[in-house]
Amino acid sequence: MASQNRKSRAVHSAAQNVTAPPSVNRLIETHRIDPRDNEGKCQVSVNLAESPIVWLVRRGLLTPAQFAAAEALRGDFMRAGLLPSTTMRWDAAPISRTARGAPPAADPTTARIAARRRFDGATAAAGPGLSDILWRVACMGEGLDTAERAMSWPARSAKLVLGLALDRVAGFYGIA
Repeated sequence: MASQNRKSRAVHSAAQNVTAPPSVNRLIETHRIDPRDNEGKCQVSVNLAESPIVWLVRRGLLTPAQFAAAEALRGDFMRAGLLPSTTMRWDAAPISRTARGAPPAADPTTARIAARRRFDGATAAAGPGLSDILWRVACMGEGLDTAERAMSWPARSAKLVLGLALDRVAGFYGIA
């Protein structure tokens, strides 16, 4: 009986000392708020792998419909293969079709074309002035401040413009 208590205490204390492995989508880094602060009292932890859209949703600055629209747009962007590639494509060779068996799955080329059409339609629905912020923030994952500087916008204006653009994209995708 005493040996069981010692074992359970040892297992319990060992479980308290074990830290969970870091998640794949977490890249934590500590930043000083004030660079003149040498004592490190004003430090914050920042998740460098968090997307700007998720950051805005977690702080209540985007509605669920705007978040769903951003995810749909980003999904179509990825499925269409619009990311710049720097290496050779290693896709599988096309498989020959036979008369027997189940109908083949959607051809990757057809799916890619359909996603490209949806992406183009969504950005056209947003309008010419709003499609840039959608592409930069929702698709490429640029921060709001970086996008504002790149487009020569005033500070803290991208949040408002992004919300307007996502409302229009939500209408295109039929998200209420």
